[in-house]
Amino acid sequence: MTLATVPSETSPAPLSDLVARDAREFGVYARTGGWAFGLMVARSVRPGGQGADETPKVSAKEFAELAGCSADRVMRYYKAWDRAADDGLVPHFEELAPGQEVELPDADVWLTYYVSRNSAASERGTAISAAAEAEGIRPTKALEVAENPTALRAAILADPSTAQAARRALLDRVREDQELQAELARDIVRTDDLKKAVAAGNRAADRIGYVRQIAESGQIKTPAGQTVDAPADVRQEAERHLSLIDELDDAEDPGEWAGEAYDTMKSLVAKTVEADPELRVQERRTKFYSSLQRATKVFEELTFDDAQDFYEDDMVQQLEELQHAISTCITALRGASGARGVPGNASNAS
Repeated sequence: MTLATVPSETSPAPLSDLVARDAREFGVYARTGGWAFGLMVARSVRPGGQGADETPKVSAKEFAELAGCSADRVMRYYKAWDRAADDGLVPHFEELAPGQEVELPDADVWLTYYVSRNSAASERGTAISAAAEAEGIRPTKALEVAENPTALRAAILADPSTAQAARRALLDRVREDQELQAELARDIVRTDDLKKAVAAGNRAADRIGYVRQIAESGQIKTPAGQTVDAPADVRQEAERHLSLIDELDDAEDPGEWAGEAYDTMKSLVAKTVEADPELRVQERRTKFYSSLQRATKVFEELTFDDAQDFYEDDMVQQLEELQHAISTCITALRGASGARGVPGNASNAS
């Protein structure tokens, strides 16, 4: 009987040269990243101004054809190497020959010099890259987002944190972009939900402003429009409400807090007026003068040059009733003046 040969565990199969080559190339790329490919371009593509008869190197177009990719892609590696050479990280093209090996920088540094998109060379791309660097991120990330608006929209719709980041970015942008301001304003006007939200936000802001004015200036405005010093307890209450509002998180809606603070302060102002007899009389006097001035202005705006065209009996009736009301008001004021011993105007004497 023939016994089958059992492979020994101590005798591994011979290592494939192809596997070994892949492992070596993977290791090179893991250590150097794009520098390995940048070196291939730098030592094989002749620099501008150098003729084909001066070097065994080939043009970027020829190299791309041999590589089976676009010349633009080759040139992006070429330009990245050129920038790094200017910074002294790698040798210049003229110092390299086909097949030459040199020590390469760390892989992480490659992305500082390499831009994977043609858009980076445009004015728009330059601006995006500069903004990305200012934010401390890689330009390639920002360029990728800018070239995929549909992906950006999907992220905003699906992820609240992305939507918040987009909102903050738009607010920063809209302060300096008048065209964007106008577009957003039109969008708000055309969208009922946004109009309501803006109106609610404005109302909350006005109410917070009312409370803040009391807390910071120490003065209150009465319902009739007088400005007087706020009592200490009123100002302290305004400061308390304001501190609660200022401590709210960005995600919290200040509307309800603003409404409560506003109502509280309005009530305290009314009580302050009612508790001070002199202020209460001055308040009524101010209200009377204000109403009288409004009524006078409205009456002065009436014109009767073409009354014949629109005359109706009830117009005269309303004016007669108004005349009677004014006469009654004058009589009441004269009576009050006489009761206080204040002489009336000579022109009003009977």
